[in-house]
Amino acid sequence: MTDKNTKLDQQAEVVEADSEQVEASKPSRTLWSDAWNRLRKNKLALIGAAWIIFVIVVAVTADLWAPQLLGSPTEIDSATVAANSKLPPSLEHPFGTDATGRDQLVRVIYGARISLAVGVVATLISTAIGLVMGGIAAYYGGIWDTIIMRLADMFLAIPYTLFVIVMLAVIGQGIQNVFIAIGILGWPSIARVFRSAILSVKENDYVDAARAMGASDLRIIARHIFPNSVASIVVYATMNIGGAILTESALSFLGMGVTPPTPSWGIMIQDGQKFLQTEPWLMILPGLAILTTVLAFTLLGDGLRDALDVKMKDA
Repeated sequence: MTDKNTKLDQQAEVVEADSEQVEASKPSRTLWSDAWNRLRKNKLALIGAAWIIFVIVVAVTADLWAPQLLGSPTEIDSATVAANSKLPPSLEHPFGTDATGRDQLVRVIYGARISLAVGVVATLISTAIGLVMGGIAAYYGGIWDTIIMRLADMFLAIPYTLFVIVMLAVIGQGIQNVFIAIGILGWPSIARVFRSAILSVKENDYVDAARAMGASDLRIIARHIFPNSVASIVVYATMNIGGAILTESALSFLGMGVTPPTPSWGIMIQDGQKFLQTEPWLMILPGLAILTTVLAFTLLGDGLRDALDVKMKDA
């Protein structure tokens, strides 16, 4: 019996040694590699990412082919306005034409440039401000936390779109001012998210060790706290791009955003609503462009949230 038990123990040791060797031979995996493995299993997130990439490529390369195939997005040919006005979708004009005879598809394509630019630039502005404000509030706490969070509460208490309209009325219209207005007024939510992330990280042992070794506050935040808090910001910023696109479209629809003849999805919907009963495609198709693009950023943001959740396990 003793010999049998000895053999079993030896076999168990061999199996354990083999298991350790297999684990040691596996390549090290980072948060981002694990996140990518989970993200690529999320079909909806991949569909959203694919649509975003498609819209970006079409918008960026539009100058190379769109005017030649579809005509100018802004110029009006007075000689053909009557003949080309409000044509229904066809092979020649897939999205039809507007009341001035301009091709709707080319205006949707160039409108994507405005929407994407506003979404990305405004989100970068609000993220930069939010990171600074949220970082100061969480890391230093005390009176700084109280002041910044109460200031954020004041911003959040005012209806967002109304606040943007008032700000644009003060600083003036134009694409640059739309960037600034949406970006500046979007920081409170980013600050709250980043503050929460920092509060869950800053009490860890490696932060205390860095502080005990004499590292400066800036170094601790940049080298230890920020890299371990950035995942939540990536998720929120991705979703925030969709929200900024929707806000810009609403502002242009109300006449407070991009100024004509620059093509914008919001302006196209505003122009198309006059003919909703007779030529519904003038309003519906730009609306679908907004819907699909904002939905794509939302799906991608949801996928990133799940992929970057360290508590999730691979199936």
